[in-house]
Amino acid sequence: MSAYSKVRKWLLYGALFVVLGIYFAQGVQIFYSTARAADENSVYKNMELFSRVLEMVKDDYVDGKDLTYQELIYSALEGMLNSLDPHSEFLKPQRFEELKSETEGKFGGIGIVIGMRDGFLTVIAPMEGTPAFNGGIISGDRIIKVDGRSTERFGLQDAVDVLRGEPGTKVKITIYRPSSGVTKEVELERAIIRVDTVKDINGSQEFPLGDDKVGYVRLTQFGESTSRDLEKALQKLESQGMRGLVLDLRANPGGLLDQAVKVAGKFLPEDQLVVSTEGRELLKNHEFRASGGNKHPDYPIVVLVNGGSASASEIVAGCLRDLDRAIILGEQTFGKGSVQSVRDLKDGSALRLTTAKYYTPSHEVIHGKGITPDVKVPISAELEEALFIKRTPGWEESIKTLPSDKQEFIKAARDIQLERAFDLIKGLVLFADRRSSEAAIVLR
Repeated sequence: MSAYSKVRKWLLYGALFVVLGIYFAQGVQIFYSTARAADENSVYKNMELFSRVLEMVKDDYVDGKDLTYQELIYSALEGMLNSLDPHSEFLKPQRFEELKSETEGKFGGIGIVIGMRDGFLTVIAPMEGTPAFNGGIISGDRIIKVDGRSTERFGLQDAVDVLRGEPGTKVKITIYRPSSGVTKEVELERAIIRVDTVKDINGSQEFPLGDDKVGYVRLTQFGESTSRDLEKALQKLESQGMRGLVLDLRANPGGLLDQAVKVAGKFLPEDQLVVSTEGRELLKNHEFRASGGNKHPDYPIVVLVNGGSASASEIVAGCLRDLDRAIILGEQTFGKGSVQSVRDLKDGSALRLTTAKYYTPSHEVIHGKGITPDVKVPISAELEEALFIKRTPGWEESIKTLPSDKQEFIKAARDIQLERAFDLIKGLVLFADRRSSEAAIVLR
C-alpha cells in the first residue's frame, strides 16, 4: 500500500471517529435533555419538591408557628394561578362569595373593576354612582398604594381583599394617572354597591326621545338583569317612534357572557352566530347564537367604545360590526377576550381559570387585540377626565377648588364622540328615508 493510500485511510478513519463522536455527544445531550424534561413534567417529583418546601417553611421560617397549612397552600395556589395570566385566580371562600354577589348586582366595596395592565394594578372602569366614581377615579388609573401599603406585589385577589370591607368603613387609595403624570391620594367610604346597568343620557331610567327620534342607551356593565332592563328601555324608546339608536359601551368592563349574547341577539335574526369560544379541549369549543328572532326593527345603530370597553362589551361590538348591524365609533377597546371558568372546590373556595378565548363571527380573536372602531374618534386624556367629572353628581361645586382655567375647560368640555355618533345616526336615518322615497317612486 502506498504512503498516499495509508494517509487517506487514516484521514477517513479520523473523520469517521469525529462524526461518531459528534453523534454520541448529541445523543448524550438529548438523553439528558429528555430526562430533564421528564423530571420537569413529573407530577410526583415536583409534588415531592413542593411538600419538602412546605415543611421547611412550616418548620424553619422564623414566624412559622403562626402559619397554618391552609394559609400556605392558599398562598401557593394564589401564586400559581396569578402566574398564568392576569385573569386566572384562586378564590378563597370569602372572595368566591363576593364574586357570586357581584353577578347578582349587589355587593360591598368602592365600585371599581380592576385588572393587570403592563404589570400594574389598573382600573378598567369605575361603576357609575359608586364611591370610586364619585371620588374621581377613572379608567386607566394605576392603584399604587392602599392604606399606605404598596401594591407592587399585589395580585388581583390581594387588591380585592383590601379594597372590600364593611359598608361605612373608609379606605385610602393612592393612584397614579399615566395620562397626566399626577399622583394623588383619595379617601373613599365603602358602600353596598347597587348596580343599575342600563341608563339613559341623564344617568337615569327615563329614556326620553328628542325631535330627531334618535335614542340613547348606556350599558354600564353586563349583570344578571341587563338584557331584561335593556328590553324595557328599547320598548319605551320604540313606543315614542325611535328611528336610530346610540348604544354606549364606553368604560363598560364586561360581565356575564349570556347577557352579552342576549343583548346582541336583540338586533339579529334567529340562530345567528354571536360569538364562539375555542380552548384546548373540544368541550371548551362553543358557539353562542341569537334567540328571540330579531324582535327590534332594523333601525341604524352606532355603538360607542373606548379603552375601558372590555370582555362582554367587546363581544357585542365585535358581533354587530362583523354582521354589518352597527357602526362602531370611538377608540380601540381593552382587548380582554378570554373565558374564565369558575370551578367550585370542596372547602368553599374556587378556581377562576382561563379555559378558552372569544372569537367574533368572522373568527377574529378579541384577546390582546381588542375591537378596532369603524370610525375612529380619539379624545385627549384631559377631555376624557373633564367629561368624567361632568357625569359625577355635584360636579359644579366640586371643581371650584381647581384653577380657573381648569374650571373653564371642564365647563366647556363637549363629548365629541357622542356628538359624532348622533350626527352619524341622523345621516343614516336621512339616507334610509331617501332610499324609501326613491323605492316608492319606482313602485308607482
